[in-house]
Amino acid sequence: MRILSGIQPSGILHIGNYFGMIKPAVALQAKGECFYFVANYHALTSLRDPKALRENSRRVALDVLACGLDPERSALFLQSDVPQVAELTWILSTVTPMGLLERAHSYKDKVARGLPASAGLFTYPVLMAADILIYDSDLVPVGKDQKQHLEMTRDIAVKFNETFGSEPHGQIFKLPEPQIQAATETVPGVDGQKMSKSYGNTIDIFGEEKETRKRVMSMVTDSKPVEAPKEAASSTIFQLYSLVATSDETAEMRGRFEKGGTGYGDFKKQLFGKLWEYFEPMRKRREEILKEPGYIDAVLERGALRANEEATKVMKRVRAAVGL
Repeated sequence: MRILSGIQPSGILHIGNYFGMIKPAVALQAKGECFYFVANYHALTSLRDPKALRENSRRVALDVLACGLDPERSALFLQSDVPQVAELTWILSTVTPMGLLERAHSYKDKVARGLPASAGLFTYPVLMAADILIYDSDLVPVGKDQKQHLEMTRDIAVKFNETFGSEPHGQIFKLPEPQIQAATETVPGVDGQKMSKSYGNTIDIFGEEKETRKRVMSMVTDSKPVEAPKEAASSTIFQLYSLVATSDETAEMRGRFEKGGTGYGDFKKQLFGKLWEYFEPMRKRREEILKEPGYIDAVLERGALRANEEATKVMKRVRAAVGL
């Protein structure tokens, strides 16, 4: 089984990225052949600083390696190091219905939040489809907000197969399947909305201790007094704690919520302590990687070679099918 996932280098990685993409990606390394890429083409729809894009791309590679991605089991590479992706994006765009793209929730949401309505932002799902299809991917772990894009990828693949999949070429593309982690499909930010750099409500994976504590302590809560029972299920504090705590620890906090007598400030302190403890081994691994000059570049170069091998095979099939 071939597994594909990507992450945008549009900013510093936060714990929503970790539980939504990185942790599932690390776990999937034991289940198949994994291709993981830093989506720097995608980041161009929102990031206009070339220096920041280069630095962010390298930092994302560093951080996912620190979080457990094993370059001996997975190909990790920059999206832009596989130029065939751009070629396939154009070819797919020639069969992609405009109506399909016009229905994209993500495009409408981003424009509503102030992003320029560029052609790149509008055709983002076509580039995502090329990312997935060019490696003959079987499984794509995605967040709930990306589920529609995966469905659009399948629609585009079906349309392409119907248009160009006659003999002797057969079906050109596989139809990939999504995997959504139900428990972590939406990780809440400090304001209770989905954790996102766009909302400024994130808690960074590798933030400084003082800043991380500050963000946790700034979490929005209701006005219930210390002595009052509190609703655990709807609490952002409890939801985040349950991601990093054991089942016994989670049950203990739930009981204290429901009993009353503990203020939100104490729960926040408990959450910060557990978050800091949870990511401690990853902080140590990150420091080790930084002491190895050339390690990140070597990993990305090996990953790009592997990705290009597969992309070349698929593009040979595609080009023959369309008559190029």
